Amino acid sequence: MSKYSRLSTSPSAALKAKLDYPVIDTDIHTNDFTPDFEDYIANYGGSKLVDELRKAEFGRLNPKSEGKDWYQQTPEERQYHRTLRSPWWARVTKNTLDLATYTLPSLLAERLAEQGSDYSVLFPNNVLAAAGASNENRQALQRAINHYHADLYRKYSDRLTPVAGILLNDPKEAIEELEFAVNTLGLKVINIPGGVKRPIKAIADKYPADKYPEIARYASYIDFYGIDSEYDYDPFWAKVVELGVPIATHYGSQGWTGRSSISNYMNNHIGHFADGSEAFAKALFFGGVTKRFPQLRVALLEGGADWGAHVYIHLVDRFLKRNLEGLKNYDPTEANADELFDIFEKYGQELTKGKSFTKEELLQTVLGSSFLRHSRSPIGDELEDFGKAGIEKIEDIRDQWVDNFFFGSESDDRTIAAAFNDKANPLGVKINAIYSSDVGHWDVPDLTQPLAESWSLVEEGVITEADFKAYVFSNPYKFYTQANPNFFKGTQIEAKLNKYQPAPVAAKPAAQKVAVSV
Repeated sequence: MSKYSRLSTSPSAALKAKLDYPVIDTDIHTNDFTPDFEDYIANYGGSKLVDELRKAEFGRLNPKSEGKDWYQQTPEERQYHRTLRSPWWARVTKNTLDLATYTLPSLLAERLAEQGSDYSVLFPNNVLAAAGASNENRQALQRAINHYHADLYRKYSDRLTPVAGILLNDPKEAIEELEFAVNTLGLKVINIPGGVKRPIKAIADKYPADKYPEIARYASYIDFYGIDSEYDYDPFWAKVVELGVPIATHYGSQGWTGRSSISNYMNNHIGHFADGSEAFAKALFFGGVTKRFPQLRVALLEGGADWGAHVYIHLVDRFLKRNLEGLKNYDPTEANADELFDIFEKYGQELTKGKSFTKEELLQTVLGSSFLRHSRSPIGDELEDFGKAGIEKIEDIRDQWVDNFFFGSESDDRTIAAAFNDKANPLGVKINAIYSSDVGHWDVPDLTQPLAESWSLVEEGVITEADFKAYVFSNPYKFYTQANPNFFKGTQIEAKLNKYQPAPVAAKPAAQKVAVSV
């Protein structure tokens, strides 16, 4: 046993030894060793790709105004420019063994047992670095990054698999990279941004970005692909389903209104993954993507699972009030002018004294105090917020929200109780919470702790033992295998399941008939 082994002292390994099912971790973060990574990128596409990589990474980590990042600015300059306080000290450092583990694939593979996992999906820190590259080099850089990670972790494929980064700036480009990642590199999971920032054309046409970069920085919107996009993303979703690829995203919302403090990182951080993922998931739902592609499986990581239950409940509540039949309760044409006039004659004399109204004038006056005035009322499919999703009954919401989405919850997240609360969730369902340790980030100072930390939720009565099994095994297994039934072929998960399955019981021989004389 290596002198660096913590297997004998790992609380998670001790817990794992008592379980009769495997553990699947859907979210481990690894560091690319920069010298090796950049050498690979240079050999792959030349020094220009390395320059693009450095520029993209530096720009992402050091947002600037007038050439200065947050640390170079005075408090007055930060206020003047409203410079966002970006994340800082996001990696574990004091625990040197873990720091090395996230960077060295062989050490991570060796220590997976200490973590208490049988299989883990990896998110390298540079997996989507190409998002910040120029348009002409973005696709080449993303392909090089994916190729590097596929080569780096291939020998550990029985227990580790890295995600392929797929950028969705253009669906045609995304399809090309998806096919290369799956068919050529053999990667099995993709990581996408939950949205793409695009210019608002009405402003960009008047103030071109090359002349007015500061205006362009703010004059933008986020395209969440599923609804209101200028691109058709259905060919991409279709290709994902055809290739049997589960989708993952860590889409955050730091910098959005309400998450743009110029001084406090935690103010911007708490809840931001949930908000970002919610915007993406709702776009897929309301845009009818999950209706058209029921086989699509999407994991929304690092935001917890309670928001998944929260949105599901509110989708049902709002549909029950604002379906086409329910909307008649709010249709101005349904108001009875005669009845309203009679009521005002009896109870409204104090308000109408000295004023004269026809029945229609009175109705319009009352409606005007309760409704926003519009040039006309909505007509046709403008009335159907649930129309593209094809929702006709609440069971449709269950099928197109609960079945398609999986929600990554970290080990210390007590709000997971909402996901498993089948008494509160409509139709008695449990939301698909999946174990996402987030090992490699600052919230996990010791990789031997998360699984055991999750078990404490059982000991405290927050979730049941059955919920725990669903969380660390059944739901992750369902997520990957519903997209691709062969996902775990040749892995430790397949081996462990074969081990845990009881041997078939031999059939009893048929009883022999014996002649009995009476």
